[in-house]
Amino acid sequence: MSLYARRVTLPAITPVVLQKRVIKVYSEDDTSRALEVPSDVTARDVCQLLILKNHYIDDHSWTLFEHLPRIGLERIIEDHELVIEVQSNWGIEEENRLYFRKNYAKYEFFKHPVNYFPEHMVSLSSETSGVIGHTQILQMFLSSSTYPEIHGYLHAKEQGKKSSWKKLYFLLRRSGLYFSTKGTSKEPRHLQFFSEFSSSDMYMSLAGKKMSGIPANYGFCFKPNKAGGARDLKQLCADDEQSRTCWMTAIRLLKYGMQLYQNYMQPYQGRGGCSSMTTSPMRSISENSLVAMDFSGHRSRVIENPTEALSVAVEEGLAWRRKGCLRLNAHGSPTTSQSATSSVAIHRTQLWFHHKISRDEAQRLILQQGLVDGVFLVRDSQSNPKTFVLSVSHGLKIKHFQIVPLEDDGNLFYTLDDGHTRFTDLIQLVEFYQLNKGVLPCKLKHYCARIAL
Repeated sequence: MSLYARRVTLPAITPVVLQKRVIKVYSEDDTSRALEVPSDVTARDVCQLLILKNHYIDDHSWTLFEHLPRIGLERIIEDHELVIEVQSNWGIEEENRLYFRKNYAKYEFFKHPVNYFPEHMVSLSSETSGVIGHTQILQMFLSSSTYPEIHGYLHAKEQGKKSSWKKLYFLLRRSGLYFSTKGTSKEPRHLQFFSEFSSSDMYMSLAGKKMSGIPANYGFCFKPNKAGGARDLKQLCADDEQSRTCWMTAIRLLKYGMQLYQNYMQPYQGRGGCSSMTTSPMRSISENSLVAMDFSGHRSRVIENPTEALSVAVEEGLAWRRKGCLRLNAHGSPTTSQSATSSVAIHRTQLWFHHKISRDEAQRLILQQGLVDGVFLVRDSQSNPKTFVLSVSHGLKIKHFQIVPLEDDGNLFYTLDDGHTRFTDLIQLVEFYQLNKGVLPCKLKHYCARIAL
């Protein structure tokens, strides 16, 4: 008995070769870097590539932005978005750019939703009963058939009119954004459709009140995915930052849903990260370690009382002052002018120090990196050349504190609290307030820096 084998010729499998493209990415100081990337590269891929090439620390805040200078708009490119697809929507003559920088607020609403959804702007559908917490509101945005309704007044620019704005009552629902034609009525016959989100992207307005004619500096808009100019924009303006942040966050959640949460969780997968919305958010090592401690007894303890913590902070500042004096005396006690010169040389090397920038520029830089509590920078004072200013974000607002130089026995010190706590240089001052809240509304957490590529 013989066996015969039939030879079967299989069709050749042609490997799929992704076409390479060259993109140019800019940093905050307008330096740029060209990258050769595959056509399916995502925004997260580009960020990871730049982090590796530049040896940056990956703290999950690096973000890619789409910047449209001609019409003064900018938006976060979500981590899952295809970068080449974003660029394909640009017009040939447009001077649009990709920017790479940190944005600490990108996923902050997953960690602290209470700061993003004020109660007076959120209402639940009739199907939902009982008291709903902020975490449950996030779950409803992501997966539930019920929905939280966002409502409130916004200024809308009337189509075809250069500077005509009208204040209307808006409602955000799963089907899109609507406004009421009769006061605050939510009846279907009074609701008029304004915009949907599947075929358009949401941008933040960079143009100030004076340049664009908007009612306030809290503008945002919807732009069709396909190339279009200012005439195609649907422009809105809120009365304050909290309102704008709530609207923009809710729209991002409605548009991207669970994909946004997956983007947020991806860096933590396999690293002990939480796996559900009900799990408490992860805290960084720095957050867990920056607490007031008392080591005076046999055992160390965390100081829970805010008054006691402030007292310890002042005492620690005075101790630092004495150490600073000893350090200076060991080298021969420099004169006031020598001390001032050395202090300038020291703090100008720090990434958090910005030489000769205006108040408006400081606010713009902090806003770009996210209005998260503790984002800060130090700058020269424009009103008083001998002083400095600490600009810090807290409660979705940017606050400014003057750092005043004080002379005592021929030595120069710096203070934020009228001399109660003194420091020999700005580095000591910043390090102290990174550990202690003191007179500030919060501890200094993330420094705002211009990073070169």
